[in-house]
Amino acid sequence: MPVDDILLEAEDKMQKAAEHLRHNLRTVRTGRASAGLVEHLKVDYYGSPTELRQLASVTVPDPLMLVVKPYDPGSVGDISKAIQASDLGITPAVDGKVIRLQIPALSEERRQQLVTQVKEQGEETKIALRNIRRDAIKHIDAEEKDKSVGEDDARKARDDATELVHTYEKQVDDAVQHKTDEVMEV
Repeated sequence: MPVDDILLEAEDKMQKAAEHLRHNLRTVRTGRASAGLVEHLKVDYYGSPTELRQLASVTVPDPLMLVVKPYDPGSVGDISKAIQASDLGITPAVDGKVIRLQIPALSEERRQQLVTQVKEQGEETKIALRNIRRDAIKHIDAEEKDKSVGEDDARKARDDATELVHTYEKQVDDAVQHKTDEVMEV
């Protein structure tokens, strides 16, 4: 496999890892209401786990309120149970055919717990990025051993892989810092 293909594949995997982190950070609660908080909750809908966003529209009428309006009014109870069972700490208020979620203010202790959680997710992503780099370097070393790639080209490719990791680690740090600031915002 050419070195460029190895690096492209590594970059693609790193991009997906960073995107996965950003996706997970959207579900971390802040002091403000966000549809991303509940969109991906799994609801037991007629025996199969289904994401909430497929069953209902989620709107944010004000900064401390979410309104979930199911497409099928018969699923209100299932959606309410899924929200209560989640670790969000929000009690749903069923109001006829809609569910209202009042987002309570976060205590300082809870904010610190959430920041710790965000930082742990960031570290897990960095570990994944480093593992991707390690695998890419293994492939490059194998290509060098098979004499498909020269020593100088292999060294440059290893340096490029390391540079990729630094680029994506910076993105991870930025995402974690942004979410930390958002959580700590009063």
